[in-house]
Amino acid sequence: MTEEGTLPRVTHTGVPTPTGAGPGPIGAGTGPIGAGTGPIGAGTGPIGAGTPTCQLRDVLDRVGDKWSVLVMALLGAGPRRYSELQRGIEGISQRMLTLTLRSLERDGLVVRTVTPTSPPRVDYSLTPVGATLATEVGSLIRWAEAHREYVAESRFHYDTRETEETA
Repeated sequence: MTEEGTLPRVTHTGVPTPTGAGPGPIGAGTGPIGAGTGPIGAGTGPIGAGTPTCQLRDVLDRVGDKWSVLVMALLGAGPRRYSELQRGIEGISQRMLTLTLRSLERDGLVVRTVTPTSPPRVDYSLTPVGATLATEVGSLIRWAEAHREYVAESRFHYDTRETEETA
């Protein structure tokens, strides 16, 4: 229930509109997501490299890949050296960590600081915008930790059912 004691509005998808989420339910507008005016695919032309939907997808691809999420989570606790990041992320290769850090730096989410010592010290930290994302990533990781057993059991039951149905 909302503060006024009434139920929140529900969109055509059945998802309640959060209190204070803006002027109307998700999908109430007329344009594509990313333009701030409506549902995905509501535009009239094809989705190309210059459309807001494509640009949004590019950002989500970056911040949503598994390595970026884990790097952001570690950096959310404070600056780290490369070796600390590599030790903190099980299964990441040196090449993949390097590519991920470069991409996050390019996107303005991570700052690489070189201290001129012998050998040079390289630290990675979040930009102010990166810190806002790290907060959200932390919530996602906490959710995943709390529900990983449920997901594993669901996968097992689904796979078992699929095997029985095809036999």
